[in-house]
Parts: sequence; C-alpha cells; structure tokens
Amino acid sequence: MSRTVRPRCRAALAALTCWVALGCGTGAEPGGDGPRPPADPAPTAAGHGVVTWASSAGHIGEAAHGGRGYRLMVHTSVGGSDLRVRLSNAFGDRPVTFRNVHAGLRRDGAALVPGSNRRLTFRGERSVTVPAGGVVYSDPLPGSVPAGRTLAVSLYVPRAGGALTGHWLAMQTSYTTRGDHAAEEGAAHWTNRTASWFYLDAVTVRPRRATGAVAALGDSITDGWHSTTGHNRRWPDYLARRLGTSAGPVEGVANAGIAGNKVLLDGPGQSALNRLQRDALSLPGVRTVFLFQGVNDIKAEPAATSAGLIAGYRRLIERAHADGKCVVGATIAPYKGWQEWDPAGEAVRRRVNAFIRGSGAFDAVTDFDRVLRSPRDPERLLPAFDGGDHLHPNDKGMRAMADAVELGDLDCGIR
Repeated sequence: MSRTVRPRCRAALAALTCWVALGCGTGAEPGGDGPRPPADPAPTAAGHGVVTWASSAGHIGEAAHGGRGYRLMVHTSVGGSDLRVRLSNAFGDRPVTFRNVHAGLRRDGAALVPGSNRRLTFRGERSVTVPAGGVVYSDPLPGSVPAGRTLAVSLYVPRAGGALTGHWLAMQTSYTTRGDHAAEEGAAHWTNRTASWFYLDAVTVRPRRATGAVAALGDSITDGWHSTTGHNRRWPDYLARRLGTSAGPVEGVANAGIAGNKVLLDGPGQSALNRLQRDALSLPGVRTVFLFQGVNDIKAEPAATSAGLIAGYRRLIERAHADGKCVVGATIAPYKGWQEWDPAGEAVRRRVNAFIRGSGAFDAVTDFDRVLRSPRDPERLLPAFDGGDHLHPNDKGMRAMADAVELGDLDCGIR
C-alpha cells in the first residue's frame, strides 16, 4: 500500500519520435578504429531519451585486463528507438579503451537473434578511450528495442589495467572471451560465464511516446539477492512489468541496488548519499527516486542511530528535490532471524519507519514493512516471502513488493 504525502507538479517530456526495427536500420558503415576523446563525462539528460536499464557501478574486486571481450545480458524496461549505452570507468585508476561495441537481442545462452547485432559508435568512431573516473555515452543507434527483452551488449577491451569498474551481483549470466568477437552473433567463442556486469552501467532509448523513469536506490534486496538468477524477478523487474502494461507516464526502471550498501557510509559501494547523482539523478528521463535503504546502516557495527539515518534521508530528499525529482520512501522490512538482528536495532527500525510513514518528508510512501512482515511476529518476514535467510524476500516476496507500489506515485517530477 502506498500513500501520497505531498503530490508535486508533473514535468512534461517532449514527444519522442523515430521507430524502426532493430537490425533493419540503414546508413553508411562507420569507420576508423583509432580511439577518440570521450564525450562529456556527465552529459545531461537532454537528447538521451529515457533509461531502460541501469545498474550501479563500483569496484568489481579484480584487476582489469586488456584483450578481453564481454557479452553482457541486460533486460529492458521501456522500449524505444535510438539506443545508447553508457560505459563507465568511474572506479578505474587508468584509462580504458573500448572497441567494436555492439548491441543485439539475445536468442538463448550467448547466442543472438540473427541480424540483430549492430555496431555502436562514439562520436562516429568504433573506439573510445575513457579516462579514469569517466563515463561515456555511445551515439544513438538507429532502430528500435522492444520492452521486456534481453539485450546483449558486446564489447571488446583492447587496453585496460588497474581497478575494474562493474557490478558484482548481477543475478544474470553474461559471458566473456579472449579476443574480439563482439560482432559475432553465435555463441562459439563466448564460453566463459560470469555473474557480474563489467563497464556497462546504463542503456537508454527514445520511447515512441512521452514517458519517464524511476530509479530504485537500494541494497541487496533491490539488487535481487535470493530472487531466481536469470529470470528477472527482482522487485524492480516486477515493477517494470506492471508499468509496461499500465500505459502510464512512467515506464523506465533503473535498478540502483548494491548488495551491502548503506545510506550514510561507504562500503560495499559508495553510500547512497555519495552515489545519488551518478546512479539516479544523472540518468536520462528519471522523474522519481524510490528510496529503499537503511537496514545495513542499522545492523552495522557501529550501528546508525535513528536520528543519523533520518538526517541522511533528509539530505537525499533535499538533493533530489533540488534536481527536480520527487522521492518515494519505502519502510524498512523486518529481519529478525538474521544473525545481526538485535532488539536495539529493531527499535531503530521502528523509529525510522515511523518517520518514513508520518513525517511528510517524502512525496509518497510505500509500506514494504507492512507488506512483508508476519502477522504473528511483526519483527520477522512472512514465511511465505522469506528467501531463507530471514532478510531477503524470495520471488513471491519480490512480486508482493512491486505490487504494493502505487504507480501514480511515480509520476511526480518537480517542474
């Protein structure tokens, strides 16, 4: 159940046009293999459509190496034309070169739908070098991408070293290889499996009608831990499917969850306060930030106080409002039975949830605590929703969370 606390003006988006089939576009073959300077590392949303998929970049926990190819499987939310990808070296400590980047539709495994794999360019070139700490958007790719399909973004990295940027917990199988096989639609060279995403952190499209997106800022529950790998059953995935059938003004969903993430302190990943701009506000078409974090702050050592966590929420809300976004807050779900649960932390959770529900600080509230808790023991997850560790919901619980979101609350961007 979601309750609108303070509705805000809805920002209109310009009409978006151009709708042709992926793999059927025409035009001159791009040329030139030499690396070019990257585009603006923080491009504005204007001209970049709406985010259809995203994940939060971080230190992947291993060294970057040149001569490797990556075929990364991601699931679209909103469909549209003029696909762009955002490649990130945000956590790298030296430049990385990308070459021969392609996008196509997955058929099965690492194999692609014949005729769908298309080359992406960067300022008209096949290669781009991104400096340490930078990101780059590709040029728009003529052709359309369907909603609710698995997109394969294949890229070759001829030169890289040092720290590797990516997303560790993908809950999706992708593929790696040695050498440059990005243009190939078959799976013969893509035999190495990985459960992480590398370098790719956003995909955008131009929808055929005006629409926006929501960025779900969260931790391992939003990241999908204990949902079924490869089936897109994280709660933001279920939400995307609801939005796709609603014909409403918001259809894009960006999953900005990081396992173990906190609101106040870094590790794992930058804190929500430190990554808000990159992982939510900077994404094209985002109207609303959906904030569902705090349990890792509460069960940390030393644990956050309710006053400290509430102050962190207020700073996030202020920054999102200043950027023209509204913020939906979600109550923290119960987690008794998890090894770090204790009565003191439970008291903090209750005080924080009372703030989320009743303060009026958020533009709307979704009460995940009410949806997921057991009626017999409100400090525990409902057994039918428990993924097994008493903290993370299973597929059924993920769906219940998405069903609890009032879709109208996601269309409240501030003009």
